[in-house]
Amino acid sequence: MKSYFGYDSVSVLPIVVQNVGLYSETASSTPITNTITETTLIDGGVGTLTVPANGFSIGDSFKVNMLGHISCQNNKTIRIRVKANSIVLGDTGIITLPQITNKYFSLDVNFTIRGLGFPTFASVVTGAVFTYSKDASNSFEGADFVTINNTTFDTTIANTLDITAQWGNASIQNSIYTDIFNVYKIY
Repeated sequence: MKSYFGYDSVSVLPIVVQNVGLYSETASSTPITNTITETTLIDGGVGTLTVPANGFSIGDSFKVNMLGHISCQNNKTIRIRVKANSIVLGDTGIITLPQITNKYFSLDVNFTIRGLGFPTFASVVTGAVFTYSKDASNSFEGADFVTINNTTFDTTIANTLDITAQWGNASIQNSIYTDIFNVYKIY
């Protein structure tokens, strides 16, 4: 039995919450530069990005931490999407960026499975915060979203996580890549 203070009321030992690492990127991703093609931000690593068919349970929760470098011309756009296979779980929408020269970005994503089965029965809620440093004043800016997909998500098939970026215009000055990418199961 758990008490409200995070201790097991029988033995008075602290309850330890464990995250289970599922995937860790082991190299920086290929820079997405000079293209308007939607491209993955994930490179090779250890572990898996795939949950097998019927492998989810209601309440399963996951966390993604992504950190990397970004540069872009003033007033250019980018769009970040979180996907399971080709199904969009979350989307920043089009973000107009300020001048950014070799600064850092962070993307923190959380998912929770709310329903199981075929599309319209399965449900997943995804929330994320995308932040970046800008040249002027070196301050942080960003975008966030919370999306419930209960129309096209399917737990009866294998689901492979992907995170993509898409520039609004092709320029060698518009570039984004990841240095760190980790996926954890948190519940």
